[in-house]
Amino acid sequence: MTRWHALEPADADFLASAPHIFRYQKRYAAPPEKVWESLVSDESLAAWGPMIKDVTWTSPRPFGVGTTREVTAPGASVMRERFFQWQDGHSKSFYVYESALPLFKRFAEHYLVEPAGSETLFTWTLAIEPKPAFALPVKVLAPVLKAGFGRIPAGGQKYFATRG
Repeated sequence: MTRWHALEPADADFLASAPHIFRYQKRYAAPPEKVWESLVSDESLAAWGPMIKDVTWTSPRPFGVGTTREVTAPGASVMRERFFQWQDGHSKSFYVYESALPLFKRFAEHYLVEPAGSETLFTWTLAIEPKPAFALPVKVLAPVLKAGFGRIPAGGQKYFATRG
């Protein structure tokens, strides 16, 4: 049985003011509609590569503000997420409200999908605030964390290069 650890809510301000903000921009060889369709599919980011093991939407469609999902990363790290911003086809933001790991005080992400000619410019922002006990380790490991998280949008490039 998973033991859940509550996190504090986050909002758009947190995405710009968190102690650690990782931002990635990637061009995908697919139109924005296809990228968005993938992001809201049953597999979502899990289809892009091994960094996300499973995505389970826990709210019924159609999705929007208030939608929830569970995301499983390697090592059985599971997070429960609640979307606080949703502009269908263009952008969405969530914060983690519960995690199986007791590392974070706040954790939020923002996805932005924009046309770029016949392709898509995907911007992903990840904002984290560790619990005080993990502040120093997260600070020291920030470059490693950034590189690790960066495998997710890089996986999207490979995914869309073969599927367009």
